[in-house]
Amino acid sequence: MLVKLYDLPGLEGAIEHASAQGIVIRRALSLEKPRLVEWIQLHFTPWVAEVEAAFCRQPVACFMALRDREILGFACYDATCRNFFGPEGVLPAERGRGLGRGLLLAALHAQRAQGYAYSIIGGVGPAQFYARTVKAVLIEASTPGLYAGILRAKPPG
Repeated sequence: MLVKLYDLPGLEGAIEHASAQGIVIRRALSLEKPRLVEWIQLHFTPWVAEVEAAFCRQPVACFMALRDREILGFACYDATCRNFFGPEGVLPAERGRGLGRGLLLAALHAQRAQGYAYSIIGGVGPAQFYARTVKAVLIEASTPGLYAGILRAKPPG
């Protein structure tokens, strides 16, 4: 999907909405990498490598949603490719509270601040969410795109 970064909804409202629930959405710090990667391994295993790649960027290209220092969700950008958004994940018990929206907007606003005009959401899961939240549009004939022929971990055994 393609997102116009010059036509994004404001970030402030999403951050305030999260804050009213006792949740902080902020950029991860490099020293938090081990803890976040451990959490990703537990809850969103397929995305570990991409999250690790986001920590190789400066500034770190990953945002977290936290309540009382507990991780509830994350969103990365520039991980698989520059100008790409994702991966993003929110714990199932925390979905529907605006965290995904806040994380998405934080990452997209960061991309815009770095000079991008558009962002690409590759390997789209919830297309309706992205279309509704940031007016993302499908890029025709882009699946599987760069993910074609990708090496995956062998199943155990």
